[in-house]
Amino acid sequence: MRSDLVDLTVRLHHETNRAVLVSTDGDREKAVWIPKSACEIEPDAGQATHTLSLPERVAVEKGLV
Repeated sequence: MRSDLVDLTVRLHHETNRAVLVSTDGDREKAVWIPKSACEIEPDAGQATHTLSLPERVAVEKGLV
């Protein structure tokens, strides 16, 4: 069985109870909101970045890949 999840390195700009505002290049102007129900986000140890895991379809729709 093939998993459709992708892991992306992102910059977390803002977080609410229901969503995260992230970008792949650190530019807040290009950041997109991702519902927490559609992803998992974990900080990268010792880095200013986070690893975002989400379905590939959502990543494409949001322009992250």
